[in-house]
Amino acid sequence: MESTGIPGLLIDTAPDAIIVSRSDGTIAMANRRAHEMFRYTTEPLVGRTLDDLIPDDVRDSRPLPLRRLPLRGTRRDGTVFPVEVSLSAARAPDGERYVTAILRDDTVQREVARTRALLASIVQSSHDAIVTTDLDGRVLSWNPGAEALYGHPAAEMIGRSIDEIIPAERQADEKQVRLLVRLGGRVDRYRSVRRTANGEIIAVSTLVSPLLDEHGTIVGTTGITRDISDRERAEARVQAILDAAPDAVLGVAESGEMVLVNAEAERLFGHPRYDLLHMPLSRLLPDGLPVASAVLRTGEDTTPLDSERAADGQADQHWATRRAIGRDGAEIPVDIACSALHTDSGVVTVAVVRDITERLATEEERRRLREEAEKQRLEARIQQTQRLESLGQLAGGIAHDFNNLLAVILNYASFIIEDSAGTPPATDAEQIARAARRGSDLTHQLLAFARREVIRPRPLNLNEVVTEVHQMLKRSLGEHITLTVRTPDGLPSVMMDPGQMEQVLVNLAVNGRDAMPTGGRLTIDTAPVEVDIEHTAAQAGLSPGPYVRLRVSDTGTGMPREVIDKVFEPFYTTKPSGQGTGLGLATVYGIITQAGGTVQIYSEVGMGTTFTILLPATDVEPHEQAPEDPGLDLTGHGASVLVVEDEDALRDVTCRILRRAGYTVLAAGGGDEALRLAAENSVDVLLTDVIMPNMLGKDLADAVRERWPGTRVLFMSGYAQPVLTTHGTLSAEVHLLEKPFTGADLMRALHDELQA
Repeated sequence: MESTGIPGLLIDTAPDAIIVSRSDGTIAMANRRAHEMFRYTTEPLVGRTLDDLIPDDVRDSRPLPLRRLPLRGTRRDGTVFPVEVSLSAARAPDGERYVTAILRDDTVQREVARTRALLASIVQSSHDAIVTTDLDGRVLSWNPGAEALYGHPAAEMIGRSIDEIIPAERQADEKQVRLLVRLGGRVDRYRSVRRTANGEIIAVSTLVSPLLDEHGTIVGTTGITRDISDRERAEARVQAILDAAPDAVLGVAESGEMVLVNAEAERLFGHPRYDLLHMPLSRLLPDGLPVASAVLRTGEDTTPLDSERAADGQADQHWATRRAIGRDGAEIPVDIACSALHTDSGVVTVAVVRDITERLATEEERRRLREEAEKQRLEARIQQTQRLESLGQLAGGIAHDFNNLLAVILNYASFIIEDSAGTPPATDAEQIARAARRGSDLTHQLLAFARREVIRPRPLNLNEVVTEVHQMLKRSLGEHITLTVRTPDGLPSVMMDPGQMEQVLVNLAVNGRDAMPTGGRLTIDTAPVEVDIEHTAAQAGLSPGPYVRLRVSDTGTGMPREVIDKVFEPFYTTKPSGQGTGLGLATVYGIITQAGGTVQIYSEVGMGTTFTILLPATDVEPHEQAPEDPGLDLTGHGASVLVVEDEDALRDVTCRILRRAGYTVLAAGGGDEALRLAAENSVDVLLTDVIMPNMLGKDLADAVRERWPGTRVLFMSGYAQPVLTTHGTLSAEVHLLEKPFTGADLMRALHDELQA
């Protein structure tokens, strides 16, 4: 059967698919829409069977007229789709039965129905109030969200005016909104108020849009409303908190305009809040803001907010100094910290601006006071250094002549003791010698304080020195003093003269004992210390590095500040007359500073005193000193000694000692005479004073060695430091006999020189 003529044309133009099939399912006719629906656009359906158009899972063997067609079809490409089918049967004049099927594609209708059901479900389940009204403001629909928000059930509100929930003072505004929507406009979210069933006024945010019928005609409005009462209360609380903040707070939109300010911002910049809102940030902060780290992380463009590159920005919690401009045009120094806040309307940069005018003034005043205090401290140190230097020069100046006199006194007393042993004159001579030795000790203390004493440093373990002195101090301090010593293992060595180190310990221990007349505790301890730039000793001028700390503490009477400031000065003492020379701590100061160390004092009246000594550590290990042989023969055996000394009395007594000891002696009062005698005689040892008029001892020694290289040289002096040493350290090739010396000291020194 084919579609021909007018009936056939009508069938081909029908909007639905029409298929006519015989009783065996063979398709006898199919219109154009049927070919399009089943995607047979290039070949005819006529002659095919209905099974080609039916999915496999619904086929059966029964003849088609005996069952309903399935509600799904199969396209030529195999896809299955839903259809609506209407069937009718007819018999042809020849007796053949035909079935006519009218098919309609159900996909679009089902999608439309599904969409409508989904939208209805969304409206019903929404927490927002969704209300539709007609053009006169009568309620057409009222969802559960509206029931919950306003308290009116839907049955009560449908058909009534929307003005039932709008306060009277806002109804005119709402009518203007509805008029704008009827004209085709859309009103984005705006803030308003509504009245609930119990008369409560609530703050809401509302979006209003046109309601269209199926032809696109505006028949009313749709309003979506949300309760923002809690939000407004929260915003009010936040604003109250911001207004209570001690710093100015600015919220800056991406456009560079301010959208948030607090009370302190009004005070700082001098503008009222309504002027600050939407004012360009550049009017207040011409240098821009530091880049907020949250903005940097998200890659937002910060150009409107910052005049600097992002690489120069500060992190959230970091402050950057800027200048602000007040209403009167005055510049205000400020610190600014920024963070980025992501909102629905974009990134808002929150800037905390702190006025630092007073802080800068305070810092400037502190800096000025620090500089003034530092200047005064330096001046005081310079004055003290100059005073100590002057005293040192005085001590060095008198040491030479004083030691010469002491040497004469000491040795002539020794002659009397040796020649008159067991007689009253010998006893008297013992007292003379004792006084001379005390004078010698006093001279050495003066030179040690002045850092002009010749020293013989060597690698030294302070623990060993402390242990040796400990035994002596236990016997001398007295039973009323408890002595505690702490010496940890692994202590680095220091370069020190052992005798001077013992002198330091004894002086500090005796000083502590005298501060505890009724008894107490004396503590000596050592420890390695690393001095860095933050250490108090480094701030006092000590170079950073490894040091060894020696600390001596007592629980005595302590010292006030005015005593501490003078305690290292020579001859200054707080002890009663006759109980102290005032040189003990001065000697400690000279010895330690000459060794490159420092001495610090901490003391409180009634609480005791602590002396802390820091000495530079060295990697050189200490070595054992060979013990002296008690049976050593120190006589001269005729060796020739040229004695050069400008002090007649000392030269005479020195020659007498040497002759009594078996030496051949030549004597000269100066360098020129000594050179003449050396040229005329064979000289084994040149024994010369260091400081002499016309020719120094070192110059004489150089001249003798140059002409007679085999001649031994032994210097003698009570003040040799400026001539023979570098920084007070005696050179290894220089042999020195310090004045005042005894006959035994002279014999031992000459023996060592001849055996060297």
